Amino acid sequence: MPARVYRRVPAACSVSGMDPTRARARAFTHVVVNTAATMLGTAFLWYAVTFWAYLETRNVMVTSFLGGAYMLGMAILGVPFGSLIDRHRKHTVMIWSAIGTAAAFLLAGVVYLLVPLETLANPRGAWFWLFTGLILLGAMVAMIRGLALSTCVTILVASEDRAKANGAVGAVNGATMLVAGVVSGLGIGWLGIGGVTLVSIAVAVLTLGHLLLISIPEPTIVHAEGAPKAVDFKGAWAGVVAVPGLFGLILFSTFNNLLGGVFMGLLDPYGLELMSVQAWGILFGVCSIGFIVGGAVIAKAGLGSRPLRSLLLANGAMWIVAFGFALRDWIPLLAIGIFLYMALVPFIEAAEQTLLQRVVPLQRQGRVFGFAQAVEVSAAPISAFIIGPMAQFWLIPFAESERGAAFLAPLLGTGSARGIALVFVIASLVGLIVTLAAFFTKTYGRLTVVYAAGDVNADVADEPVPEPPGLDVLGKGHNES
Repeated sequence: MPARVYRRVPAACSVSGMDPTRARARAFTHVVVNTAATMLGTAFLWYAVTFWAYLETRNVMVTSFLGGAYMLGMAILGVPFGSLIDRHRKHTVMIWSAIGTAAAFLLAGVVYLLVPLETLANPRGAWFWLFTGLILLGAMVAMIRGLALSTCVTILVASEDRAKANGAVGAVNGATMLVAGVVSGLGIGWLGIGGVTLVSIAVAVLTLGHLLLISIPEPTIVHAEGAPKAVDFKGAWAGVVAVPGLFGLILFSTFNNLLGGVFMGLLDPYGLELMSVQAWGILFGVCSIGFIVGGAVIAKAGLGSRPLRSLLLANGAMWIVAFGFALRDWIPLLAIGIFLYMALVPFIEAAEQTLLQRVVPLQRQGRVFGFAQAVEVSAAPISAFIIGPMAQFWLIPFAESERGAAFLAPLLGTGSARGIALVFVIASLVGLIVTLAAFFTKTYGRLTVVYAAGDVNADVADEPVPEPPGLDVLGKGHNES
């Protein structure tokens, strides 16, 4: 792999004379808060659209297709977005991402105003898919912010503190999901889809304004191999295979997401079968405190010296929890299960991010993060698109039949959502078996050795802080030599 090269700048060029450590800490705080606010507005609208679509159609295929389309978009756009981040200033890319999200949500609002609600809510019509597609587009463009934030941790946080920083990001994301989960259900119940769309537009515009005022002290990187292409699959692949065992980790996460697509497509219908949309929104939001708890634990204690081991242990525990909360049609069991599930997710995400930030050079991190995301989420749309029809036409009718209910009762009890619960149980058992097997693979041993060998980005956060050049619309002059 070509060596990392920095264009040195004098220490006197620090932003406003501020100490470099303070400048980076301040920038990190602003970037995290701004990204969290953006994700809040996006998640608020996307959750609400999912609730609205199911309540209008009572068809799990619609929610599965919406969730699958979201994951498919992430898979297709991961590498292009990662290449964009490596080519241009992180701040510039984030600004254009914010503009794109605001524009897409505004267009969705125009569609809502022009189309009668009964026509808009018909999934057999083009207006339904145009409306939800514009919201999906806004959410997709906002995805750039999350990828850029992962590289900003490498830039703005010292090596020994990155695990804790990733935990803090996880805690903030948990708080975001908490608020979004609560207000989306309440928003649909009280404001309707039109009111929710208007609020999300306002949030998108406000966060764009705040982002324009932020300065990110980024090191100037000279790419020894040349500036990455606009869509650099070759460079992304080279960055992955250069790290022994990294592709194996990505494949493991891909399989997990294949199973995760099951929950993505069916968890909302499962909850809405047991309670009202307002109650489900509140429960899901309150249970999202688990994200905050898990992230806070990491921010305080870190992940230990072997984050890959922490990742697998958390993953195994997560599948045990997912198996347990589906065993009975009981709201308290569901609530406890979702809380524990969400408390474990930050450990998995922070462990993978910390590992990548340590073993992948900064000039390739955008492409590697994008490649990992693209491959890992590519399986989720497959399971979401498949499991929706399977549940709708086979498993749910079987569970509701007299014979099926009697067969499932000893394991799953009785209730209106036993067909969906059966899918959860099967997926959880498969996930647990694969996770336990991963401890005995060569990938686990190789990555553990590579991580212990040292941090290839150890000196990034020690670089002098360059004077910000302002909004670089074309992104030239930063990452290209």
